[in-house]
Amino acid sequence: MDPLTTTLALAVLAVLVVVAASALGERLGVAAPLLLVGAGVVASLVPGFPAVEVEPEWVLAGLLPPLLYSAAVSVPAMDLRRELSAVSGLSIVLVVLSSLALGGFFALVVPGLGLAWGVALGAVVSPTDAVATSIARRLGVPARAVTILDGEGLLNDATALVVLRAAIAAAATGVSLWGVAGRFVWAVAGAALIGVLVGRIGLWVRSRLHEVPATTALSFAVPFVAAIPAELAGASGLVAAVLAGLTTGWRAPRVLSPGARLSDAQNWGCVEMLLEGAVFLLMGLQLVGIVRDVQADHAGVGTALGIAAGALLLTVVVRAVYVSLLFLGQRTRTGRAEQRRDVFARLHAGEEVGHRKPRRTPTERQVAQFRSRVARALADLDHLLAHPLDARQGAVVVWAGMRGAITLAAAQTLPAETPARPLLLLVAVAVAVGSLLLQGATLPWVVRRLLPGHTTVADPAQWDVVRARLDDAAAGTTDPVAVLDAQRAALLDERDLGRLESAVLTAALAELDADQIALEVRARAG
Repeated sequence: MDPLTTTLALAVLAVLVVVAASALGERLGVAAPLLLVGAGVVASLVPGFPAVEVEPEWVLAGLLPPLLYSAAVSVPAMDLRRELSAVSGLSIVLVVLSSLALGGFFALVVPGLGLAWGVALGAVVSPTDAVATSIARRLGVPARAVTILDGEGLLNDATALVVLRAAIAAAATGVSLWGVAGRFVWAVAGAALIGVLVGRIGLWVRSRLHEVPATTALSFAVPFVAAIPAELAGASGLVAAVLAGLTTGWRAPRVLSPGARLSDAQNWGCVEMLLEGAVFLLMGLQLVGIVRDVQADHAGVGTALGIAAGALLLTVVVRAVYVSLLFLGQRTRTGRAEQRRDVFARLHAGEEVGHRKPRRTPTERQVAQFRSRVARALADLDHLLAHPLDARQGAVVVWAGMRGAITLAAAQTLPAETPARPLLLLVAVAVAVGSLLLQGATLPWVVRRLLPGHTTVADPAQWDVVRARLDDAAAGTTDPVAVLDAQRAALLDERDLGRLESAVLTAALAELDADQIALEVRARAG
C-alpha cells in the first residue's frame, strides 16, 4: 500500500481498537488504558506491522490541550475553588518535590548523569494521569477526593513541563534559581490571563451563533486559540487551555443554549475518548522500539527496569508523605471551620459581630456584595464540615497517583545530547507502564477495601432547596421558555453562592435543559 493508504488504514484501525477497548474494559472491569497499552505492544510485535513514530510535540501541543480543556469544562469550578489549597499543593509543590527527590535518585544510580539531568527525568515521571479519576468516580469515591484528583490532573502536567524545561536549560547553559522561579510564575500567571480571556471571548462569539453545529465546531478551536499564544508568549499552553476550559464550564450555562451545551458534551465526550485512547495506544506501540534502542546502546534492559522499580517506589513514598501532611492540614482546617462557622452564621443572620463601626455608611451594592461573600463562606464551611477528609480517602488519593501518557511524551522531548538517553527513555516508560499495571489494576480493589459500601448520595435537603427555588422562579410567569430561563438563572445564582452540591446542580440543570430542548423540538415540528 502507498503511504497515504497505510496511514488511513492505521487511523481507522486505531479508532476501532479504542472503541473495542472502551467496551471491553467496561465489561471486564479493567481500565481501557491498560488494554490499549497491551494492544499497542502486541501490534508492534506482529511481523510486518509498520513502525509508528509520532513527534512528542504533537502529543504535547496537539493532543494534551484539547484533552485538558475537555476535562476542565466538566470539572465543577465551585468544588475546585473549595479544594484550591490541596489541588495547588499536589499539582505544584508535590511535582517540584518529586522532581527533586527523583533527580537525586537518578543522579545517584545512573553513572555520569548529573543532578540537572536527573531532575529533568524526575520531572518527566512526576505528573499523574487522569485515568485514575475516572476509575475513582465510577467506584463511588467521595466527591472531595475526586475533585482533588481532578484538579491535580489538570495542572500537574504543566508544572512538570516547566520544571523539565528549566532543568534542561540548567544542564545545558546554567540558570539561576530566581530565573527558574520567575519563569514558572510567568508560565502560570501569563497562561491564566490568556486562558480566561480566550474562554470569555470564545463564549461571547459562540453565544451569537444560532447554528448548534457551528458553535460546537468553534469550541474545538478554543483550546488551541488559548494554548498557542500562551506558548508564543513563553507561558504554559496547557495551563491556558485549562483556564479556558474552566471559564467555559462556569459561564456556559448562562450564555449558551441547552442544545449547544448538549452538543458540546456529546461531541467532546467522543473526542476525549479517541484522543485519550490514541495516547495510550501510542505508548504501547512505541514501547518495544524503546527497548530495542536500549539493547542497541548496550545499556541493559534489566538495569533500566531496576531503576524504574526504585523510582516508582520513591514516587509512591514521596506522595504518601506529602498527602499525609496535606490531609493533616485539612483536619486542622476542619477544626478551624467549626470555630468560624458560628461567626459567619451570625453575620449571615444580620447580627453585629465585634464592636468596630464602619467609617462610612456602605452603599447598597457594597452591602449586597458583602452578604454574598458571607453566604458563600458559610456554604463553604458547611460543605467542609459535612464532607470531612479522612485517612482512608487519603490512602486512595495516594494510590490513585499513577503515571501515564504524558510521561512518555515528555521523555521523548529530552534532547539528543542527554546522557544515556535510551536508558532514560526506557526508565520513564517503565515507570509509566508499571504504574498503570500495578496501581491502575489494583485501584478498584483498594477502593473497595478502604471504602466498602460507600455511595455518594445527595442530601435530600438539597433537593428541597432546588424545588423551592424552582417554584419561586416560576411564580408570575406563564411563558414556558421564560419559566425555564428564570429557573435556570435561579439555580445558577444558588451555585454562585455555593449552596448546592455540584451533583445536585448538574442533575437539576440537565432536567431543565431536557425540558427546554423538548419545547424547542415541538415548536419546530408544529
